[in-house]
Amino acid sequence: MIEVPGALRRNAVAAWGEQGRRWLAELPESVADVCRSWGLELGEPYALSFHWVARVRRDDGTAAVLKLGPPESDDLRREALALGAYGGDGAVRLLARDPGRGAVLLERAEPGRMVRELVPRRDADATAATVDVLRRLHAADVVDGLPDVATLGADFARHLGADHGRGPLPRVLVERAAELLGDLCASAERRVVLHGDLHHDNVLRHGDGWVAIDPHGAVGDPGFDVGPPLYNPDPDRVDGELLALVPARVEQLADGLGIALDRASAWGFVAAVLSEVWDAEGGASDGGRALRVAELLVRRLD
Repeated sequence: MIEVPGALRRNAVAAWGEQGRRWLAELPESVADVCRSWGLELGEPYALSFHWVARVRRDDGTAAVLKLGPPESDDLRREALALGAYGGDGAVRLLARDPGRGAVLLERAEPGRMVRELVPRRDADATAATVDVLRRLHAADVVDGLPDVATLGADFARHLGADHGRGPLPRVLVERAAELLGDLCASAERRVVLHGDLHHDNVLRHGDGWVAIDPHGAVGDPGFDVGPPLYNPDPDRVDGELLALVPARVEQLADGLGIALDRASAWGFVAAVLSEVWDAEGGASDGGRALRVAELLVRRLD
């Protein structure tokens, strides 16, 4: 019997309802079927909370990662499209895909050390690694089937319509972020395949370089990917130590990606507010560090 973390059980039901329950019930059989089809030796699972992910070894002895989610979910489809576009340049390589079973087989990053281990003592090195990864990802050709980042405006509209703004996230910040999202998308000079969630746990050491894992997959202005590195790692921490790193990170990301500093700050603000919107919709009652980052960045925009 495969091991399913408790957090995954809770989140699968919360995110996908009856579909999630059915997927969990069928998961042991699905894993066994995929391993037989792809000739995989199953190893230890990772303690993750939204997909079932495990270490595996292929017939030829190479290490890989098996990842499963509900077949009807859009998450793995988008991840596979993005990884296919990247082609192993800046991200782990997509080795196989079975949409009917909601399964993907991925190259395993080794040694797999997270860039978060460099924070805060070597924060500039961590940001340099992130910049290097993003530059390679953003060089990929745009592919069909990925949503435009402009569609995230619907998340702001839904939040405002439900009047979540009376909580820790000030309504005025959400309104400002929604307006800026439209302006930034309209003025984009180029469109790239965005990772969408390149925080410090999603940049791993691979050989003598760094690669990304777990792309959300979208298309749009490259500045959108500036956001997650600003309010991570440990986004629940709201003390000043990590917040103090933000100004230098914005400047390093802007310079490394060739984005004007005011534009990078604006995208960082939009992404930080969006993160808080998602947290509020998920039931979070207290603002995290993304809110503090948004409050810091909005002062740069005035």
